[in-house]
Order: sequence, then C-alpha cells, then structure tokens
Amino acid sequence: MPWDKDALPTLTSTTSGSPAPGRTTAHPPYRAEVRQYACGGAWVVAADGEYDMGSITPLREALETAAKQYPKVVLDASAVTFADSTFLNVLLLTHRTGTLRVVAPSPQVRRLCEITGVDSVLDIRRTVEEAATS
Repeated sequence: MPWDKDALPTLTSTTSGSPAPGRTTAHPPYRAEVRQYACGGAWVVAADGEYDMGSITPLREALETAAKQYPKVVLDASAVTFADSTFLNVLLLTHRTGTLRVVAPSPQVRRLCEITGVDSVLDIRRTVEEAATS
C-alpha cells in the first residue's frame, strides 16, 4: 500500500482538524554533522548526531569520497547519539572499499555493533591517533 501524505493529518489530529493535544504533525529535524581532517596519513571523518535513512547522506558521501582518495579512513563515532542499520550499512560498504577504522564508538553505536556482530568485522580503536598511525 503506497504512503498517503493526505491521510497523515487525519491520523494526528482531532475531528476538528487541529492537532491532538500532546501530538505533533512533523518530525523534529535531525541533528547530524560531519567534520573532516587529515591526521597521520589517514583521513578522519568525525560524525556527530543522529544517523538513519533521513540523515545519512552527508556521512555516506564523506566516507565514500575518503575511501576512494585515502589508503586509510578513520571514523570518529564518539559523538554519534543514534544509529540504525543504515549507518551500519555505510560502515560495511566503506570497509569493503578500503581500510576503515572506527574510533571510540558511543555506547549506542558500540551496542549496535555488538548485537549485529559488526564489531567482529570492523577495526575498532580507542583514539584517532592510534587508528591513524597504526
């Protein structure tokens, strides 16, 4: 069944057409930021915020570009507050393209990697410096 955008207001509003108390009709904006820099011969991509299908594009593009241009890519995941399977897919695709090291994953990312088994595939390090120079 295709998504019906016109049905959304009826699902989230009262019969008068106004929003139901305590309900919102729009999702809050994602907070996702990507910073990049060189460190010890590696390219570091620092991800900050929430990553899912709606917000993954800047991170995916940064990692794709870095993997094509640098022999070693380091993802600083210490400030990732939410990640889902979309995030994991990007990490695995980057890992297949080149050398990816994930640094200091946040507790949420670490747990996601553990329960999916991705932590046994990816190279996870404690610091950016350790990941970049080893």
